Amino acid sequence: MTIKVGDRLPEAKFRVMSEEGPQVKTTDDVFKGKKVAVFAVPGAYTGTCHKMHLPSIFLNAYAIKDKGVDAIAIVSVNDAYVMNAWKRDTDLRDEATFLADGNADFTKAIGMELDASGNGLGIRSHRYSMLVEDGVVKKLNLEPNPGKVEVSGGDTLLEQL
Repeated sequence: MTIKVGDRLPEAKFRVMSEEGPQVKTTDDVFKGKKVAVFAVPGAYTGTCHKMHLPSIFLNAYAIKDKGVDAIAIVSVNDAYVMNAWKRDTDLRDEATFLADGNADFTKAIGMELDASGNGLGIRSHRYSMLVEDGVVKKLNLEPNPGKVEVSGGDTLLEQL
C-alpha cells in the first residue's frame, strides 16, 4: 500500500556515513519531533536526479528552512558509500542528510518501489517529495514520470509550505 497524507511513516532503518563508517539512523532518529522535507530519487548520480532534482532542492534549501523546516533529507536506494560521495559532490553548504536505503526497506515499506530492472537498475524508489512532521506525512508529491522533475522538486515543496 502506498503511503498517503495523514499516514505515519513505518519503522525503518537508513544508513548514513560517519567518520567511523556507515551508521544506522532509524525513522525516529530522522523524523521524531521534527519537520522534515524529504526528497526521494531513483538513483544517485543518474541524469535527472543529479542535474535537475538535487539542484532544485539546494537552490531552495535556505527558503525551505526559513519556512520552519528543521531538516532536509535525500533518500535513494543506494549504499551509504555512494550517498556519501554524492553528498560530497553536490551538497556544498551541508544542507541535507543523505539517507541510504540500500535494500529499499524504507521505500518498500511506504509502497514507493520502482522496478527499473529494464534499465539495469533493479529496484529503486519512485521520485517524490514529502513534508513529514513528527513522523506523519503532511504533503506528498509523487512524480508521474521518473525522468522528470515537475512536481517533486524543491520549488514545489517550498510553495506548499
